[in-house]
Formats: sequence, C-alpha cells, structure tokens
Amino acid sequence: MSETDYSKVDTSKYSNEYSDSSFWEKVKKFASKAGSKVVYYALVLYYTLQSPDTPTWAKAVIIGALGYFIAPIDAIPDFTPVVGFADDLGVLVAAGATVAKCITPDIREEAKMKVEEWFGNSEIEDLED
Repeated sequence: MSETDYSKVDTSKYSNEYSDSSFWEKVKKFASKAGSKVVYYALVLYYTLQSPDTPTWAKAVIIGALGYFIAPIDAIPDFTPVVGFADDLGVLVAAGATVAKCITPDIREEAKMKVEEWFGNSEIEDLED
C-alpha cells in the first residue's frame, strides 16, 4: 500500500456522520479491533471537541475527522483485516496535528485514563503524544 498524506483527506464531507452517540457506539463496538492507538487519538479529539475553550474552526476539523472515523465506508473499510483502521488513524493524527494548540495535557491524560481502563496499563506505554 502506498503512503497516503491523510492531512489532505477532505473530511468535511463526513461531518454529517458525527454525533456523540454514534461516536461512542463506534468506539465501544470496534475498540478492540481498532486498537489502543486509534482509540486514544479518537478520544483526544472527542475530549478536545467537548472543551468550551476549543475554537469553532478546530471543532469543525475534529467533527470532520471523527465523522470519518465513524463512517461505515471510508478509504479502507474497517472490516479489512490488519489495515482496516490505518486510514482512520492517519486522519485522526492529522486532525490532532491541525488542532494541537487546543489539546491540553488534561485532555491527553483523560484519554489515557480511558484507554487504560479499556485496554490495561501495558497499552498506555505504547501511546505517543
């Protein structure tokens, strides 16, 4: 598979896929398949979206990225073994880089705590900020 620059993926068309309930449904249903890293980045964006300090432009970026994550059909279908969530991770990381100034240490810690709760301590050590 060729390397894709996920920062160039137009996620705005996925904004209508996003809702709080669809986000949590996707995370709970696919957490173990997606893996701790995908779930961590999704949670960081989700918690950043919830922050009243996050500006509107950043919320739009986050909603598009989370909508892409939630969408049943994307660049690589999530049911594809091994690589099914690679595109999701790429989009989530690219969105995180775009809104990095809005992501606080408290948000990162909250996401890590949730990942630890779901995956255990050993997975936390592998997460990169």
